[in-house]
Amino acid sequence: MDLWSNLGIVYALIGAALAVLAGGVGSSLGVGIAGEAASGVISEDPSKFGKVLVLQLLPGTNGIYGLLVGFIVLAQIGLLGGAPADLTVQQGLLILAACLPITIVGWLSGPAQGKVSAAAIGIIAKKPDQFGKAMLLPAMVETYTILALLISILAVTALA
Repeated sequence: MDLWSNLGIVYALIGAALAVLAGGVGSSLGVGIAGEAASGVISEDPSKFGKVLVLQLLPGTNGIYGLLVGFIVLAQIGLLGGAPADLTVQQGLLILAACLPITIVGWLSGPAQGKVSAAAIGIIAKKPDQFGKAMLLPAMVETYTILALLISILAVTALA
């Protein structure tokens, strides 16, 4: 088995790896941004821990979505519980392209959602009774990540 005869699998694995890595990086950055704001609020009022924790965790979903697409790719190309598929270079590149929506959106939306979550944590600091409204704001960013996830899943499952 050499690289050139398995280039289709290599491209598919690059797509899976990018989805996992970019989602994880985006989530890490977003959770970190929100965590800074949450730490400030908790230092002033520890009773708000539960509410700010939920808001801090919201940007973490990007990593889960990237991981999900990565697992789907590995399953589709036969690397989970089976023999590797014999993918052409074209098929591998198509799978890599199918991973790009969640890769790019997961990477970029994590920090954006972290900033919105940090602002929502500021709402909780001043008006804890407005938790529902505060949670809706970062959830709006999540909507577009979910759309990217859906497209990546549909494309990957249709291709392999």
